[in-house]
Amino acid sequence: MKYLQETLTTPLSKTATLTGYILDNSPEMDSKRQRPAVIILPGGGYEFLSDREAEPVAMQFAARGFQAFILRYSVAPAHFPVALLEVAQAVATVRQHASDWHVKPDEIAVQGFSAGGHLAASLAVFWNSDLLREYGFKAEDIQPNGLSLGYSVITSGEFAHEGSIKALLGDDYSDPAKRAEVSLENKVTPATPPTFLWCTYTDGLVPMENSLMFAGALRKAKVSCELHIFPEGGHGLSLANAETQHVSGTGIQPQVAVWPDLFTTWMHHIIEK
Repeated sequence: MKYLQETLTTPLSKTATLTGYILDNSPEMDSKRQRPAVIILPGGGYEFLSDREAEPVAMQFAARGFQAFILRYSVAPAHFPVALLEVAQAVATVRQHASDWHVKPDEIAVQGFSAGGHLAASLAVFWNSDLLREYGFKAEDIQPNGLSLGYSVITSGEFAHEGSIKALLGDDYSDPAKRAEVSLENKVTPATPPTFLWCTYTDGLVPMENSLMFAGALRKAKVSCELHIFPEGGHGLSLANAETQHVSGTGIQPQVAVWPDLFTTWMHHIIEK
């Protein structure tokens, strides 16, 4: 395995970092092997980035045969669309280096948790928008081929996680037009990539309605979607096992811990070509 770190530069920032865990090839197996890639966006309410949703998740994806990357994007006081440009640049960078990093360039998924899920879903709905073209991005460079969302923030409406929306928008938090722009259930189109979602019924911080609304919008747009609602578990479970449990000992939910396997099966059957 190769470990790499890239500093990403966009028109609005120079602080995001992309960390890669690259499975190398061997002449004993397949010296020309290319693998699907997953770019992981940790949550943290757009105020910090959770380590529990970063490297432990990347290791699980690498163990399942993916090239795994972690994007440590800008958070408050940086506001929309700073982080959106950074995840767009992350996808473009992985695609640009597909040959060197043994990545299938048309099998790049973006995986986000909580507010990181909002960021991942933002790229999924904005990748071919005028907004990103105005910042110099070409749609074909930044298109995600798949989207994976864990207990994701989606809406700025009735079921919003207001802390995330406030950190994302800053002084524009009370502007109805700006709030509408980042309410992603209303931005889904047929160009949104196939999506894998999971959440828990008992999440008291980001209600499951966020996932339901996004899944409903995907259904209306006739975009392939797989949705899992687990009956129990609080917010921020990450892998839901002992590896990512909180220091308090909470955060272990065995029935939820199957989600990486469900995601892997979904990738193999929906995204991989």
